Amino acid sequence: MANHKEILLLMLLALCIFFPLAFAVSEDLLFIKYHIHIINDLPSDLPPNVPSVLLLHCKSKDKDLGQRSMLQHEDYTWDSRINLFRTTLFFCQASWEGKQRNFDAFDANRDEHRCREYHNSCLWSVRDDGFYFSNDNSTWTNEYPW
Repeated sequence: MANHKEILLLMLLALCIFFPLAFAVSEDLLFIKYHIHIINDLPSDLPPNVPSVLLLHCKSKDKDLGQRSMLQHEDYTWDSRINLFRTTLFFCQASWEGKQRNFDAFDANRDEHRCREYHNSCLWSVRDDGFYFSNDNSTWTNEYPW
């Protein structure tokens, strides 16, 4: 009797592993390279020739992209693919003129379909009132206020 339970357990385990893989391969989701863009669109209230700097530190569970100092209108870009279990997540900590905010720059569950609409790109614009998302480079939504 225990042998039947072990076989059933192995079959369930195999199903849990191979079903997501079969779905991902059929949709080509494992092979899509997503482009994540974060653009510093913060205003500069400082005197002329004094840049408005955005400090940004982005990473995933497995990869630390390091801290960046972004000048106004600078675009910070990296690429990522979604892992088998769709748990790929890149999160960032941003600071600007005493404000700080954490936000998810790429979350596979949220972004795998919405970012495919515009050349597989997730576009973020950091502004004085928050972090705006677009998947078409024309419609922007404030998803993370400061």
